[in-house]
Amino acid sequence: MQFQHTQLENGLTVIGEVTPTAQSAAFGFFVRTGSRDETSSVNGVSHFLEHMLFKGTEDLSSLEVNEAFDRLGAKFNAFTSEENTVYYAAVLPEYFLAAVELWCRLMRPALRTDDFDVEKKVILEEIAMYKDLPEFQVIDQARQLHFGSHPCANSVLGTEESIGNLTAEQMRDYFRRRYAPNNLVAACCGQFDFDQTCRLIERYCGSWQTMEAGRSLSYFEGTGQQCRQTKEGLNSEHICLMSPSVSMQNPRRYAASLLSLIIGDSTGSRFFWALVDPAIADTAVMQCEAMDGVGIFSSYFRCPARNRQKVLQIVQDIFRELAEKGVSEKELNAAKNKVLSAITIESERPMGRLVSLGFNWVYLKSYRSVSEDVQAVKSVTVDQINELIREYPLHKYTQVSIGPVDAS
Repeated sequence: MQFQHTQLENGLTVIGEVTPTAQSAAFGFFVRTGSRDETSSVNGVSHFLEHMLFKGTEDLSSLEVNEAFDRLGAKFNAFTSEENTVYYAAVLPEYFLAAVELWCRLMRPALRTDDFDVEKKVILEEIAMYKDLPEFQVIDQARQLHFGSHPCANSVLGTEESIGNLTAEQMRDYFRRRYAPNNLVAACCGQFDFDQTCRLIERYCGSWQTMEAGRSLSYFEGTGQQCRQTKEGLNSEHICLMSPSVSMQNPRRYAASLLSLIIGDSTGSRFFWALVDPAIADTAVMQCEAMDGVGIFSSYFRCPARNRQKVLQIVQDIFRELAEKGVSEKELNAAKNKVLSAITIESERPMGRLVSLGFNWVYLKSYRSVSEDVQAVKSVTVDQINELIREYPLHKYTQVSIGPVDAS
């Protein structure tokens, strides 16, 4: 693998990890914008824009866009999070430049009012659909409660009110400000010619205008509040706990990720053996989410409503034992092997490397090779994990639960 990068005069950064022996190539635009960059009046506009890019440009209809991707045999899609919107495609090497050209064109969409009106109905239906999914609702609401007035509390989907009141002109204004070239990273992986790719991107993107597209960064330890909601028709209790963790810029993010696996991996973790294996809960998992300037440990549990208090007591006991005794070498080694397997397996595919490559540049403005990530994981010690537990007490969490009415 050979890493190369350049920056256009307007600030658009192009990065590439060239692997001549790869059998495919992947390309993506990483836009440093998401729900945390929105105001309450336009909440959900980032995700809405993700939909709108597939509606086409001034000279490409949505049908023509899909036909173009089909002709290339591309595996393509996009996703929006609290902090980023990513558009990507993976193709055979001979179609790579055509895929890059297509995405470059799509990154300056028409944003037609007629398309906007149609897609608004789709988004509102999506919001309604997710309201019927308690596992989604409890996590979304826990994030809102945990972050309070912090912008990371914003919902990715937005609300029925914010999407219902959103105008096409508000979307166009947001697009002009946030999809500026200095707020974008174009990432490439696999078998491709970097110089040729850069010339193509310069041709299509070099005239884009730079804009102020900053982001307010501040650490937030969470509100620590708790609430429970009831919902008709539920049989299970859905519980989400959130507590502070390290940011993406903190090198201890590797230790935090390993800790979350030790506690809440779907198999072989403390949550698994204490809750899932004895059938006290159906699901018991923890994830570490390292973000821009802030981070969270997020745990999710689904259990019979009658076991709600028992689950919470067991979780508190696990957190207390971790605070008193820390983790073991055996647990750490098992977690390392899981992470190392995931890193190496993903790295064998250009599409698997693309997200890691792009996000490292978006957050850190640096390139990290597979070997560097592997070494970072291997070098984490038990003492470092235990120090993290002391610095970020797991028992100081925000809690949201949604369950049956008759179990309140």
